[in-house]
Amino acid sequence: MARNPPSDAPRRNLYGRARGRGLRASQKRYLDDLVQVGLAGVKRDENPGRQKLDLKATFGDRPVWLEVGFGGGEHLVHQAVRNPGVGFVAAETYVNGVAKLLGKVRSAGVENIRIHPGDARDLMDVLPDLSVAKAFLLYPDPWPKKKHYRRRFVTPEYLDPLFSILAPGAQFRISTDIPDYVRQAMEEVPKAGFVWQAERPDDWRKPWGDWLPTRYEQKAVREGRTPTYLTFGKPGA
Repeated sequence: MARNPPSDAPRRNLYGRARGRGLRASQKRYLDDLVQVGLAGVKRDENPGRQKLDLKATFGDRPVWLEVGFGGGEHLVHQAVRNPGVGFVAAETYVNGVAKLLGKVRSAGVENIRIHPGDARDLMDVLPDLSVAKAFLLYPDPWPKKKHYRRRFVTPEYLDPLFSILAPGAQFRISTDIPDYVRQAMEEVPKAGFVWQAERPDDWRKPWGDWLPTRYEQKAVREGRTPTYLTFGKPGA
């Protein structure tokens, strides 16, 4: 199965805007914490050879979970608090979201999160094969125009490298409120090698037992859209 395209190949934007309204003074101070919780060796200018990260040096023997696009970070911190024996890696291009996450990390006092403030594909490039035990894709950018569907995460350009870094038996969770995103996920994710783990008709309508509704989900519900929860697994183990 294909991994990432060559490092010099052009890439389509997976994400929208990288910055919103101006940061508050406190949020700017939170960004200073990237020195402690940022993942070194992910950016292309600091690791042009795309050498793999040494996750054991960061997390020891903890299993590693990945969140792609953590938004404001509420789900990520929630999971880190619930699972202190897990190491979390996450990527987010939106600097305002990064600042919000860092504020939540400070407040919660968690120490098992490491983040890449940039494109998730750059992070997946340098994660070792078979190293991730669980992955989350929660309310990703829907790219609603048909001509932009190929920019969605649920396409081979992103799913193939994700499949490579997930360990056998790993779980891949997707939540979205966009029906056409569900359609595309159900078509493309199994093609990448994943198996849909629903056993009953209601499985895709009910959140996971450890779920924390994100602000994106709360907005969707307020606006009358219905959340969908998809659980896939990588065969093996």
